[in-house]
Parts: sequence; C-alpha cells; structure tokens
Amino acid sequence: MLLTMIARVADGLLLSASVQEDEQAGRNLSEYQTQAKQLFRKLSQDPNPPPRCTLEAKHYLFHYMIERGVCYLVLCEKTFSKRLAFSYLEDLQNEFISQYGSKLDTVSRPYSFIEFDTYMQKARKSYMDSRARRNLGQINTELQDVQRIMVQNIDEVLTRGEALSVLDTKASNLSSQSLKYKKDARYLNLRSSYLKIAAIVITVILFLLFLRYWLL
Repeated sequence: MLLTMIARVADGLLLSASVQEDEQAGRNLSEYQTQAKQLFRKLSQDPNPPPRCTLEAKHYLFHYMIERGVCYLVLCEKTFSKRLAFSYLEDLQNEFISQYGSKLDTVSRPYSFIEFDTYMQKARKSYMDSRARRNLGQINTELQDVQRIMVQNIDEVLTRGEALSVLDTKASNLSSQSLKYKKDARYLNLRSSYLKIAAIVITVILFLLFLRYWLL
C-alpha cells in the first residue's frame, strides 16, 4: 500500500492522505497522486459513480470505495491481495466516520483531517504485516465477492471524462449558435414584413397620385 487518499465526493475536496515512507517506492508517486486528484474531480462530476472500483495504473492498482459521500482510495502493487485492500478501506471508513462524520460538511480547506494520517499509517502497517495478513484470512471469507468489482484503466476513465467535457462544450456552443440563428431569422422575418408594408404604402401612394393627376 503505497498511497492512501480520502476525499469528499460532492466536490472532490481532499480530506486526508498518507504516503508510504519509502524513498524507493515513493519516488514516482507524484504521478499517481495527480491521477488520484483527477479521479476525485471526475467522481464529483458523475451523478452515479460506481461505489467500488479497481483501476489499473501501469504497475499498480487503485482500489476505491465510496461510503456516505466520502471516497477512500488506496494505491497498491498488483500482487497485493484485492480482498485485503478493500478490507483496509472498510477499516478506514469505519474509523474516519466515527471521528469526523459530524464534521464532513463543515470543512472547506484541503486536508482538514490530515491528522488521520496517524491512523492510516498504523492500519497500513497492520495489513502489510505477514502475520496480520494470515489472521485476516477469516475476515476475507466474510467480505463481499471483490472479484465482481468493476476493473477499469484509470487513463481511460480520465480520458472519458475529458471527452464528455469536450462534448458538453460543443453542445453548449451548438445551443448558442442555435439561439443566434433564431434571433437572426426573427430579425430577417421582421425586416421582410417592414419591407412588404413599405412596398404596399408606396404602391397606394403612387396609385393615389396617379388617380389625382389622371382625373385632373
């Protein structure tokens, strides 16, 4: 477990984070931290995001779960047990809600609950310990079948979100052009009406002048 991040789903606000204290493992984590932040923003724009999902990211896997409007995400090696990863996230969710559940809607600054890093480090160490992993075997049998959890590629997820954003922009532009066309058409119709009225008035005046001089 190299990276753990917690964010509010409604607006993608980062609430807490924890990075493994390992220089060799952490030297390339900035790229994955950026991807995680982008993912949180995408989830905030999705009206119905998957409650649990696994995302492939090069040599690693992102596992996340959403509970009570909060997204809990962990970055693991591909060899790490998927069951243990989600068990770890459930552990974090239970503790995080018990500590900060009543404050979730009151914060507006990133990393408002950064002190939760202490618990995440402790839990991560427990789940990484080989003896603890053996003891958690009994818990694994009680967890839901994580094999059915959706697996996607994070680049495809982020790209799809950008494509939808571009599509929304094009739709907005098309709508604006449609309104402009309607206004132009209304103006041309009005101008045409005025020209017809003017033509009729001129015709009547000429007719009256013709009659006047003809009768004279």
